[in-house]
Amino acid sequence: MRTKSKPSKPRKLPIAHRDGIAPVSQSAEYALRVMTCLARGDQIARTATDLAIEATVPVHYLSKVLRRLVAAGLLSSQKGHGGGFVLARAPSQIRFADVLGAMGEAPVGGRCAFGWGKCDAKAPCPLHPAWTVLSEALQAWAGKTTLADVAAAAPQKRRKRRG
Repeated sequence: MRTKSKPSKPRKLPIAHRDGIAPVSQSAEYALRVMTCLARGDQIARTATDLAIEATVPVHYLSKVLRRLVAAGLLSSQKGHGGGFVLARAPSQIRFADVLGAMGEAPVGGRCAFGWGKCDAKAPCPLHPAWTVLSEALQAWAGKTTLADVAAAAPQKRRKRRG
């Protein structure tokens, strides 16, 4: 005689939670945030702590991001009293692709999303058609969008989230 087993509840898999799905890593997102904060400022040197507060980024994490942006020539740092970080170039001269590249995430085509190495239209992986659309859109967006574009559209003060 068979007994009916109780249907099991579907298991929830543990996942890291971030609001929405970002096309870039958290480090790259933080870099874009802080660069936008600096772009809409008045070119006065800002401390890492002040930037962390405005960009809502943990200050210890932001310090690593800032070092990479300085090394890439996108930021200048000034030590001492009145020191901090400023953009190394005009906001209109810094593309998102530059910021992503500084974080090791320059959008490049030709990467196989399925892990087969290199794939193309003649020898596509199962994800190739959809991945190509996403990859090309990301490359176009990062290549044409500058800090000046987002700084002009960004509100100066952050609105409180409802919810």
